[in-house]
Amino acid sequence: MELTRRNALAIGAGAFAATILPFQAFAAADEAIAAFTGGADVGEGGITLTSPEIAENGNTVPISVDAPGAVSIVLLAAGNPDPAVATANFGPLAAAQSVAMRIRLAGSQDIVAVAKMADGSFVKTSNAIKVTIGGCGG
Repeated sequence: MELTRRNALAIGAGAFAATILPFQAFAAADEAIAAFTGGADVGEGGITLTSPEIAENGNTVPISVDAPGAVSIVLLAAGNPDPAVATANFGPLAAAQSVAMRIRLAGSQDIVAVAKMADGSFVKTSNAIKVTIGGCGG
């Protein structure tokens, strides 16, 4: 293959897009966390996120979140085109503040769970999941 100016520009544009797109995905997840918390400080602990370390297929990845005393839980997939996965709200008569589901992941990425506790504070945890076959068209 002969390297022409057009090919060099295409390779450069592809390399630029490959480095910028992951940062935009993480920025979208940070924006979603800020929107959920209203800009409040987010602590650690009090929330448990259970997920596999390696998912062979991104189409169906089992996730569970447990946050005793939570009023609301938000689950985000930082590397997906749309990071918002689910929001669960709990009433005063809820027996347990936990959620279990199967989600779709575009590729290897971090899963983030943020919980609003009954006292108005926010806690967060995250897990890294390695996906061998992407589920969002990848």
